Amino acid sequence: MPIESENSINKSSPLKPDRPYTTVALAMSADGKISDVARSAAGFGSSVDRKHLDALVALADGLLIGAGTVRAGGTPLRVLDPILLEQRQNQGKSPQPVQIVCSSRGVINPQLKFFQEPIPRWLLTTSQGAKNWQQRSEFERILTVETQTKTINWVNAFEQLASLNIKSLSVLGGGELVASLLKADLIDEFWLTVCPLIFGGATAPTPVDGEGFLSQTAPRLELLSAEKIEEEIFVHYRIKR
Repeated sequence: MPIESENSINKSSPLKPDRPYTTVALAMSADGKISDVARSAAGFGSSVDRKHLDALVALADGLLIGAGTVRAGGTPLRVLDPILLEQRQNQGKSPQPVQIVCSSRGVINPQLKFFQEPIPRWLLTTSQGAKNWQQRSEFERILTVETQTKTINWVNAFEQLASLNIKSLSVLGGGELVASLLKADLIDEFWLTVCPLIFGGATAPTPVDGEGFLSQTAPRLELLSAEKIEEEIFVHYRIKR
């Protein structure tokens, strides 16, 4: 099972002293899309993929989520399996990983279902974005780390997360967030589930959106494992450095 492979590999993964060890976990269509052209909330993976994702979530100190994913109806991924909850307890972790929403502008509807679940939530934003959440209780902590152009300074943000005892991160989308982290060289591993459907569409999001990379500078990957279970393929890569 991919869950067992994931656990065995992550136990030997080196932790980064100055930033969290960061893994991207995404399901995608056979043509490389993580959602349809309407950017609907993802939910096309099988029950096997969901159990696999649950295991990844249970290993993380924090889950990093783009605001667009939350706006599209993304719901918090809570650890519910008693075995995974016991695993976190034995590792000295809190019952649930911190759900960290990233948004430079901080424009998120507080009425979304995301805010109804009993989980720890942080907001990673800029000083301007933080103004939208002053005197509100939806986020337990608001982190403001910005560049001179008033966008999130990812390197400094990850250093701040590490100082708050976030040693491992799972990035759950979307493509713009993953692109920003890749550009800043802050991603260590990819877990991609290839699902048996075709979305198509030039504007449908992919695991890595943004401006893209030229072939000479594109990040290179090392294949750690690939496993077919029923109609899905679970692929595990590590960034080559």
